[in-house]
Amino acid sequence: MDLEDAVGIEDKLAARAAVDQFLGTGVPVAVRINGSATEWFDGDVETVSRRQCAVMVPKAHSVSELEGIADRLSPGTPLIALIETAAGVHAAPAICAVEAVARAAFGSVDLGAEVGVDPALHEPLLYARSALVLASAAAGRPAPLDGVTTDLSSAGPLSADVDHAVRLGFGGKLCIHPGQIAVVNERFSPSPAELEWAHRVTAEASGGKVCVVDGKMVDKPVLDRAARILARAR
Repeated sequence: MDLEDAVGIEDKLAARAAVDQFLGTGVPVAVRINGSATEWFDGDVETVSRRQCAVMVPKAHSVSELEGIADRLSPGTPLIALIETAAGVHAAPAICAVEAVARAAFGSVDLGAEVGVDPALHEPLLYARSALVLASAAAGRPAPLDGVTTDLSSAGPLSADVDHAVRLGFGGKLCIHPGQIAVVNERFSPSPAELEWAHRVTAEASGGKVCVVDGKMVDKPVLDRAARILARAR
């Protein structure tokens, strides 16, 4: 549920009230609040502090910011740090290591605007995306969520973006339309060939022995990759 960019200024308070009412149903949900520099931030934090939900923090850029938000929420509230500024990318290792941060997400549209590149192109933001993947891994967090695809004209751009994110090591993707969900789920799931390979590697290396599969040596790092593929399938 999004209290920020998808809601017009004149509808902010009504949107907050609607989200608050929905949270009363107890359905597991993540709420993206307005940023800390906006006039709606304090009211948003107060609202979600009374509920059980994950909280997505836009433009996450510092440890102190995230720890301050976590202190105002119910103990154990998971934060999703949406990293979408140059400062956020620079601080990604520290941000991902914050105790309350359960996962990071990448904001390609805002970062593209800040650095002056087209966020629909993969190459200009390659470093930023990889930095977030590495920061998440170093902090022991799940693979981050890639940013949105704003092109709703066909499934082609979305499929290309998801494939790029998978190759870089992302673990999921933010969606802006329900019609994107099926494509994202399908393309983030391992392919039949990947699953077949992972099952063969796991079987051949049973007992921890070093072996050869498809002419390539299989040792612990390869086994770990196979285990991650099987976990994705589950």
